[in-house]
Amino acid sequence: MANKKVSYFYAPDASSYQLSETHPMVPERVNMTHELVQNYRMFPHMTIIKPHPATEEQLKRIHLPGYIDYLKKVSPLISNGLVDLYPCLQADDCPTFTGVYDYSASIVGASIACANRINHGRSNICINWAGGMHHAKRRFASGFCYANDIAAAILELLTCHRRVMYVDIDVHHGDGVEEFFYNTNRVMTISFHRHGNGFFPGTGSTAESGVGPGKDYAINVPLHKGITDDQYIFLYKNVLMKAMERFQPEALVMQMGADSVVGDKLGDFNLTNQGHANCLKHALTYNLPTIVLGGGGYSVKNVARTWTLETATILGLELDNKLPANSYFGHLPEDQNLIIPAIKMSNLNSMKEIKAVQNQVYEVLGRTEIAPSVPLQEPPLVPEDEMETA
Repeated sequence: MANKKVSYFYAPDASSYQLSETHPMVPERVNMTHELVQNYRMFPHMTIIKPHPATEEQLKRIHLPGYIDYLKKVSPLISNGLVDLYPCLQADDCPTFTGVYDYSASIVGASIACANRINHGRSNICINWAGGMHHAKRRFASGFCYANDIAAAILELLTCHRRVMYVDIDVHHGDGVEEFFYNTNRVMTISFHRHGNGFFPGTGSTAESGVGPGKDYAINVPLHKGITDDQYIFLYKNVLMKAMERFQPEALVMQMGADSVVGDKLGDFNLTNQGHANCLKHALTYNLPTIVLGGGGYSVKNVARTWTLETATILGLELDNKLPANSYFGHLPEDQNLIIPAIKMSNLNSMKEIKAVQNQVYEVLGRTEIAPSVPLQEPPLVPEDEMETA
């Protein structure tokens, strides 16, 4: 990308919370990434920005007012009589914790700021590693995600861009973002994810492709345990090239969940962090204004190394494989290497199956209108109780 202008958003407060003492989501992973990025001396190559939290009005643009009001009031000891209305906050995956509203507002504010900076032409790539909360729904939390910063950023981009493409390479299906835009052709959502055998969230088949004007603009690429770099990148590039050709987006949002990298506590793919980063590298070859967000990732040392490598990928920098000195040595691997290699593990993905999935996705894409001409206005958001699959 010529004249690359990269902005890096970092809100220290968003990384200071703890969902619970044993929760697999550890916000501190963003601080670890931040320190590695700093110690690799990448800061001079981009603009570092501390964003403001989202306002209550901005949060209520994407979530039902009652849910946001609940987040403002709730604490571990106070349910405010809304347990039945918002039961997910009482569950193990999305526990109530002190500061949940401020935590959510911080993440959403940074992603909205990314979109604003792109809309005003001040940056063409914006990074928010604390973002990527792709499971959050309009009226409740889900899958460790309390507020959907991605939907908020996409809505902001739509004020200046006719078509926005969302690409999700988290190991889990990007169900929350898909649902927000399930009935519009202004947003194409593409999710590459583990599917089947009860894997969370249990959605994301190729048949789930949108409704109404959004029919065939929700693209799902279901995969199985153990997929390798070669298989994943083969499918990823082919799907993305076809989608770009059909949809012709004006802006791109990338969700880079690191739980798809080998060794994750909740994921079971066999991708190296180099393979993961190569997916981002390919996306950037389309030279679109791009927001890069974090997402899942539950082996903290792997998350930090992956997002550090991907920051360098965005900047076009080559990093030494030996990690620089940092205050997280106790959390990082003994060999102190940046690169995470593949391991020997069962692979349930054959190339025949990979090509079959590709053909199914191509069938869906083939039914879309090429570069749908749409007005610059907000698309309607689909209430969860009106969701349906194709």
